[in-house]
Amino acid sequence: MTDFITEGKVKIKVYKGKISKKLPVFYNPVMELNRTISVVLLNSINKNNLQIALPLAASGIRGIRFLKELKKGKIKTLEMNDYSSQALRLIKENLKINKIKSKKIKLHNSNANIFLLESSGFDYIDIDPFGTPNPFLDAAIIRIARDGILAITATDTSALAGTYINACKRKYFAIPLKNELKHEIGIRILIRKVQLIGAQYEKALTPIFSYSKEHYMRIFFKCEKGKKKVDEIIEKHGHYENSGPMWLGQLWDKKLAEKMYMQEKTDFLKIIKNESKIDVFGFYDIHAICKKHKIKQIPSFDVLIERIKKAGYKVSKTHFKPEGLKSTILLPKLLQLMK
Repeated sequence: MTDFITEGKVKIKVYKGKISKKLPVFYNPVMELNRTISVVLLNSINKNNLQIALPLAASGIRGIRFLKELKKGKIKTLEMNDYSSQALRLIKENLKINKIKSKKIKLHNSNANIFLLESSGFDYIDIDPFGTPNPFLDAAIIRIARDGILAITATDTSALAGTYINACKRKYFAIPLKNELKHEIGIRILIRKVQLIGAQYEKALTPIFSYSKEHYMRIFFKCEKGKKKVDEIIEKHGHYENSGPMWLGQLWDKKLAEKMYMQEKTDFLKIIKNESKIDVFGFYDIHAICKKHKIKQIPSFDVLIERIKKAGYKVSKTHFKPEGLKSTILLPKLLQLMK
């Protein structure tokens, strides 16, 4: 059964039903933010004439939104691929619904990896699978261009966030940690895995925008080439307590996060813009600290943030957890201010 939905500036036909691989052509309404942030990020970078690849295009919603919502001159070519011939038919139908005819568009009906490897390369590749991105990392990294952007989604958060430790070891060569930091640690484990694949091809993949939301983790990487740059990436891999190895470096390019917020002034992007300015690992879960240290009166976040700022430290809420604060303050001083 099909239905029409509106997302962003487009209207498309989708298959209705339980969100699973069993849908004739996959569409997940929960991932609207995922697609919106892709649009905002590409509109915030100083690059035009992009050769864009969507190897797992499904209904075509992301590609059609790119065509409708990206600034003029952004797209040189947009190539959408799906293994399902039914998906290709739906993409064609959705292009007609949105009255889009363009020589920029190329449609492919192939295995995602074959599609990528048979190409000559792209400036932007978006890997947004059902589950782990692992099967697509090699081909995507081989075909991402110098200074290109690789976007990776993982929906197997139960492995990355510590519910299934052995699955994380098998898939991501790391040990997760199931505590208040689990989503940040999960993202850092995923980043390292992608970077290790990049290292094999002398491609340094640096995160420029990362976030965890709902049931998925999402990272945008900038690609640079060279052995020295790869070595610098690997030097930033390490452990936290008994978890890891993982990426210990930046999760955001703070200038990009600022530009993205100016494009789309949402609370979510505002929080990330603020936390991107604080280059520290992890955050403080204020409720967990109060429980552990028997602080009966939990101070309001606004009051606590002001106290921390007045004491001379950087501080921000974090998108990873509503009860979390990211700050340069050390725990003993934080406890003093809380009490």
